[in-house]
Amino acid sequence: MSDDLALLDAWRSGDKAAGDVLLQRHFDGLYRFFRNKLDVGVDDLIQRTFVACIAAKDAIRKQSTFRTYLFTVARHELYHHYARRQRDAAMFAPETTSIASMGASPTSVVAAQQEQRILLRALRDLPLDFQVAIELFYWEQLSMAEIAEILEVPVGTAKSRLRRAREALEAKVREIADTPELAESTLVGFEGWADSIRTLLGTPA
Repeated sequence: MSDDLALLDAWRSGDKAAGDVLLQRHFDGLYRFFRNKLDVGVDDLIQRTFVACIAAKDAIRKQSTFRTYLFTVARHELYHHYARRQRDAAMFAPETTSIASMGASPTSVVAAQQEQRILLRALRDLPLDFQVAIELFYWEQLSMAEIAEILEVPVGTAKSRLRRAREALEAKVREIADTPELAESTLVGFEGWADSIRTLLGTPA
């Protein structure tokens, strides 16, 4: 199996087949990343992300893997997308601004269980920086070192952000849930519910 960087170099040299392999290999992760944060334009942001990867010939060498580089670019593209939607782009602050507060309604996910619906809503109510950290850890199963690279912060800062994100998520779940019992069911089984949402997000038909 070809190395991701070798495929990227081949794609940059005009090998479309190498690009197709690279896109297929990483499409699911990017689709999940954007689907729970965008109301429209998921495919466009995926395309923008890969185009940016091709254009930035040397930046990837600073990352440990192509995958961490890809999610770093995806995060930048997502933030640029929402900054462009604001009347004053300088006012967009991912550390305090949530998807919900920007009026976005991400692509509908059919969640059969109440706990799944609560978690999806709670995630979208969190500051975007917190939502990204949680989803990279629980959905993409990235290490703290990898998440730190993607967030472009020291590992200690990434750990602190994930901890604060979990605390904020737990508070949001308790606020949203109709009963204390439902909140407890959601939080006690958090990792299982998070994994089931990862599966629900899936890929487009």
